[in-house]
Amino acid sequence: MLTFIVRRILYSIPVLIFSTFLSFVFVSLAGNPVALLNGNPRIPKNTIHLIEVQNHLNRSIPVRYVFWVRDLFTHKLGNSLLTFQPIWPDITRTLGHTAQVIIISETLAIVLGIVIGILSAIRQYSVFDYISTSFSFLGFAMPTFWLALLLQILFVDIYLKWNVRIFYTSGLNSPGQGTWSLDRLQHIALPVMTLCIISFAVYSRYMRASMLDVINIDYVRTARAKGLSDWHVIMRHVFRNALIPIVTVAALNIGGLLGGVIITETVFSLDGIGFYFLQKLQNGDLYAVMAYLVVTAVIIIVFNLIADILYGYLDPRIRYD
Repeated sequence: MLTFIVRRILYSIPVLIFSTFLSFVFVSLAGNPVALLNGNPRIPKNTIHLIEVQNHLNRSIPVRYVFWVRDLFTHKLGNSLLTFQPIWPDITRTLGHTAQVIIISETLAIVLGIVIGILSAIRQYSVFDYISTSFSFLGFAMPTFWLALLLQILFVDIYLKWNVRIFYTSGLNSPGQGTWSLDRLQHIALPVMTLCIISFAVYSRYMRASMLDVINIDYVRTARAKGLSDWHVIMRHVFRNALIPIVTVAALNIGGLLGGVIITETVFSLDGIGFYFLQKLQNGDLYAVMAYLVVTAVIIIVFNLIADILYGYLDPRIRYD
């Protein structure tokens, strides 16, 4: 297993280099990073030229990529081209906010999805199965922005009609409140609910299908023939192998969430890394956009590595060494 982990990490290095290079090329070709500064009459042309020289914007894209990689390691993602401030503090602040939302929503979605998926598979074609399937399909069908707006309108309507504030519909939290305070949880509840509903639909359907695939395999019939209880067979022989597709989906879903959180954070004006990325992309801040893309790429690679390691634990038939 250790050999596999080391080999997998080594494979991830060229993937990360290639993905960041392509991202850098596409972002660079999307527009002039100093176009916003050129449109400001208060900034002298000499100053803009100095900025271009200092940030190597007058060089070719491959050369600029090399300098950007150097800044990535020596200056912690470098400085913003527009504000000239270090990017690292903004990334750590916004990523912390986004991580809190994603961790809570994914935990709830995975737990609920697994439980509902198991019960649906055990009670196949029952009333419970039809109801859970209908809710899952509804979750699949709802776009993220539409669900976020619907929840926002619902709780605004509750506040206006009954003057009862259950959850806040925008912003992050009031000044002076802690990371896990009630005020903070009220602010992030709707973003968490939005991401949880979308992810729950995926996990419950995959868990149900995976359980139905495993539940009729020969070794499960043998376990029942030995006189083991249905609950023991389900939890000991079926559940563990049925989790393998869920591990894959959960690892891949992290990348999807980092994309979907851009929409969610924009709707709820949440100071997360997705909202930060959208603002910097609109302003053409090349280095800030690349910082987001690098962080996203690293997170996706790490979670795929975790998924590969969990395969070996869940299924002893898988051999890596």
